[in-house]
Amino acid sequence: MFAVLKTGGKQYRVQAGDVLRVEKLAADAGDKIQFNEILMIGETIGTPLIEGAAVQAEVIDQIKGEKVIHFVRRRRKHSSKRTKGHRQQLTLLRVTDLLEKGADKSGVKAAVGAAALVAGAAVAGAVVAKNASDAKTEAKKAEPKVDKAADAEPKKAAPKKTAANAGSDDLKQLSGVGPALEKNLHEAGVTSFEQIASWSEADIAEFDEKLSFKGRIEREGWVEQAKTFAAEKE
Repeated sequence: MFAVLKTGGKQYRVQAGDVLRVEKLAADAGDKIQFNEILMIGETIGTPLIEGAAVQAEVIDQIKGEKVIHFVRRRRKHSSKRTKGHRQQLTLLRVTDLLEKGADKSGVKAAVGAAALVAGAAVAGAVVAKNASDAKTEAKKAEPKVDKAADAEPKKAAPKKTAANAGSDDLKQLSGVGPALEKNLHEAGVTSFEQIASWSEADIAEFDEKLSFKGRIEREGWVEQAKTFAAEKE
């Protein structure tokens, strides 16, 4: 008997004893997990899933796939080229049992993708932050009103520009950077071409996620452009 399960956006045809690699799961080597999204098992076909059916497996190890080389070359005024290797994180497991029913009573933890776990934590964090913000707003509304005219103080002079902003480069020269993105970079402490030119792959990934650039740094070739602008300054 075989079954068709779904995990990581892919479908796998399996039977007891099969060893397969799937998108990384939140589990350790030796853990027993259960896939509950079953599209077909034996002669039964789901609509689209089969209620109560499951495929159980034992995690052998957390591994990486074969290296994939990604090469990009841009022909433009500030030409750039980049070669990057990638190895997909995978989970190696062995199928142990196929359950046609009773999956909810098996006591085996459900297989959860590592990416889904991270996304769930982010959503939970956002909910906590929103609740805290709402509580702060309610507390502020409950505060007694103060006579602003009586407690008015002389208007303070506007703060001077910081040294970092005063001597910053015009980051809008970078491809795809406008006033809004330049402001975000300044707020993140990035004010010069020298800083961007020295970014490593880890720095690029950090700022890409921190500022929600969605791959723009590599796509637009900011690092190579920043190196060119920095050299022109010298």
